[in-house]
Amino acid sequence: MLIRRETPADISAIRDVTNLAFKDGPEALLIDRLRDDPGWIPELSLVEDGVLGHVVCTRGYAGSVPALGLGPIAVHPSHQRSGIGSALMHAVLGAAEARGERAVVLLGSPDYYSRFGFRMASEFGITPPDPAWEPYFQARLFSDVPAGAFRYAEPFNRL
Repeated sequence: MLIRRETPADISAIRDVTNLAFKDGPEALLIDRLRDDPGWIPELSLVEDGVLGHVVCTRGYAGSVPALGLGPIAVHPSHQRSGIGSALMHAVLGAAEARGERAVVLLGSPDYYSRFGFRMASEFGITPPDPAWEPYFQARLFSDVPAGAFRYAEPFNRL
């Protein structure tokens, strides 16, 4: 399975797979808005070569320290549980670490994301933008990050 950076030719397929995976939720629109945001990091928008899956990390902040917000991650429903999501996660985390990023945070199932080295963000003193997210708000640190509130790229505020 090949994981690569997205290209302009992939944008429509990314939108399609995201809409299918999230049942036409706001996630595809979020990705479009993120592409136009200063927090967009092209090297961290990755697809499975057939565009059956996509993951993105964008610039966020833990307190005043740059960090990454991971998501959305989407896999075509007919290909879920085939390893595409895991391959995307390993690739984006490896790319983030190679870039010298300090931390990646996400909102998701602790049972699932713990396999990628994520732990509850509260263990590191990182708090979510919405306190109700606490049971699902996780972080993977590559180096020290001071405690503080996490802030996603601005388009997340418009969900």
